[in-house]
Amino acid sequence: MPAKDRPWLFRTYAGHSTAAASNALYRNNLAKGQTGLSVAFDLPTQTGYDSDHVLSRGEVGKVGVPVCHLGDMRALFDGIPLEQMNTSMTINATAPWLLSLYIAVAEEQGADVSKLQGTVQNDLVKEYLSRGTYICPPKPSLAMITDVAAYTREHLPKWNPMNVCSYHLQEAGATPQQELAFALATAIAVLDDLKTKVPEEAFPAMVGRISFFVNAGIRFVTEMCKMRAFTELWDEICRERYGVEDEKFRRFRYGVQVNSLGLTEQQPENNVYRILIEMLAVTLSKNARARAVQLPAWNEALGLPRPWDQQWSLRMQQIMAYETDLLEYGDLFDGNPAVSAKVEALKDGARAELETLDGMGGAIAAIDYMKSRLVESNAARINRIEAEETIVVGVNRWQQGEPSPLTAGDGGIMVVDPAVEQEQIDRLNAWRAERDEAAVQDALAQLKADAKAGKNIMEASIAAAKAGATTGEWAGVMRAVHGEYRGPTGVSRSPSNQTEGLDDIREAVDAVSSQLGRRLKFLVGKPGLDGHSNGAEQIAFRARDCGMDITYDGIRLTPEQIVAKAIEDEAHVVGLSILSGSHMPLIEELMERMRAAGLDHVPVVVGGIIPDEDAKKLLSFGVARVYTPKDFELNRIMMDIVTLATPAEKAA
Repeated sequence: MPAKDRPWLFRTYAGHSTAAASNALYRNNLAKGQTGLSVAFDLPTQTGYDSDHVLSRGEVGKVGVPVCHLGDMRALFDGIPLEQMNTSMTINATAPWLLSLYIAVAEEQGADVSKLQGTVQNDLVKEYLSRGTYICPPKPSLAMITDVAAYTREHLPKWNPMNVCSYHLQEAGATPQQELAFALATAIAVLDDLKTKVPEEAFPAMVGRISFFVNAGIRFVTEMCKMRAFTELWDEICRERYGVEDEKFRRFRYGVQVNSLGLTEQQPENNVYRILIEMLAVTLSKNARARAVQLPAWNEALGLPRPWDQQWSLRMQQIMAYETDLLEYGDLFDGNPAVSAKVEALKDGARAELETLDGMGGAIAAIDYMKSRLVESNAARINRIEAEETIVVGVNRWQQGEPSPLTAGDGGIMVVDPAVEQEQIDRLNAWRAERDEAAVQDALAQLKADAKAGKNIMEASIAAAKAGATTGEWAGVMRAVHGEYRGPTGVSRSPSNQTEGLDDIREAVDAVSSQLGRRLKFLVGKPGLDGHSNGAEQIAFRARDCGMDITYDGIRLTPEQIVAKAIEDEAHVVGLSILSGSHMPLIEELMERMRAAGLDHVPVVVGGIIPDEDAKKLLSFGVARVYTPKDFELNRIMMDIVTLATPAEKAA
């Protein structure tokens, strides 16, 4: 019997409602055979706000677990021995803080901190490009990334201090070459800065601790070749740019979540096959096999998965690893001419893109350029789906089918109890009331002094965690010292050259603009903390190319700010994009503010992952149209906007 390779780590990306509820979920998943944890934090935690902040309204516990302070982190890992665990935390802007809380809890458990194993994602560059949970400007954010890395070198030698995340780049529309180049450019920016913070002799080992988090899409042959290209390019960069001689420090170490962008609301049972096929891309090739795999659940295009849904994805991994003979063989693709040719083509494209980025001064300097390239690539991807050049089963071809029994009963998703938010706020207030306030303020003052002086912020952050400071207070210090940042939208006001096939809509926009007496004004807004901006960007991009006068100021706006902008711009139609599940409270507030401002005549349209029952409620609030992922035909949405803006339509 051939010796088998060890399987990758089995993970599911999980966290919701409260720390206690998430702890129960983790312990249950571990009992089912999961071998590592992957923690999802809610948006307030990711963006540095406490649960009672005005921007947190409707977001608490929705897309992950709220962690406001040491007590929450303690509850999250209650009964889970951290010294024995491998924990991945998907956290970026507040990564130094969440790692500080994790260390503090580990010490409370009596763990040897030097034995802690896991990863903080800690990749701010991709947040500016695709995910939107940044806080501070790029340069101080880069310094915080390398502060974490330098601290772990001394105190947590088994910890991966930075996980270069190309996952969201593909979600934002990146081509394989762009995904390779933008991720590698990010790693280069981090290593160039880290080189100034660690001893020269320790640097190669720190290169070996940088890991990657990637996306595997449905074109699994291309994706498998992309992973081989990643492996070879990273070895090349480590060897030639940084002079790393030890092969083990040049190894491309990556975890993966397979593509969620391609999961469909229509015929969602088909997503099971998509997830399995995508997993093959990162497991079949031994020389480019993932070290950790987490799979989405089949129903993530519908809403929050239930424990059973996550169990199904875990079983998929276990069947692949333990029932098949995959792990008994060497690499299946070495010497394959088709694979070799594809890998070389991907590498050549990535090198050309890297050369462009280098010429601009690297990833930090090239953020605006990369963002605009992603928006353009995503627009091209959507155009191909609309034109049926790219076939998506159940979406633009073979739409007719039997109703899915998987969505019967509870709708096929888990719904977070709205009472969770107030309960979390009550716990937060109790925590503040019981802590030593003077100790907290002293710790925050030291954190501020260290940040201002350019010192490594980790020791002061850990001290603040132990004193009882909150996530919002930690981030408040960073905002005070470094300022806040609004990233590029990637959507210019000038039309692109992608106006083919839009003639009828452009004529309709011209006609209604004549009736209105000025160009049709379409305001696109993203209320709340949701940073998934792809949908808003593509709507604004298409509306602009259709001849509308658009306003799109990016993410993280309050309902009050959106209404104020609608007044200032005299908007004819307001479009809102929300994917975080906070659509009900935020849109209800916005509609109330629109009426109070005398704007109840201005149509409001909403897009997002919105269950049918919620859509009915939104329409009852006065929303004119609700769009979900099944509404992929952007031109139809554009015609709806024209119709809604037509004076006769509004008067009818």
